[in-house]
Amino acid sequence: MSKRLQVILKDEEMRDLRRAAKGKKMTVSEWVRQALRSAGRREPKTDVGKKLDAVRVAARHAFPAGDIERMLAEIERGYLSDRSL
Repeated sequence: MSKRLQVILKDEEMRDLRRAAKGKKMTVSEWVRQALRSAGRREPKTDVGKKLDAVRVAARHAFPAGDIERMLAEIERGYLSDRSL
């Protein structure tokens, strides 16, 4: 289902939108829809505070980790063995 959105712009803002849309060879409506979608993708999906809390909780834990050189060597061996497939 589609919904209509009405936005009041100053003449100069509308002129700028028309110019931008024309530069992309699209209608003002399509240019605005794409701009809104792009802005929506940049917005965080969850509260930043919740994300920080989760990182803080995770940082309190100490987990064993192997030697980095050994882990990298094992990964590399895995890549090499995949080439035979």
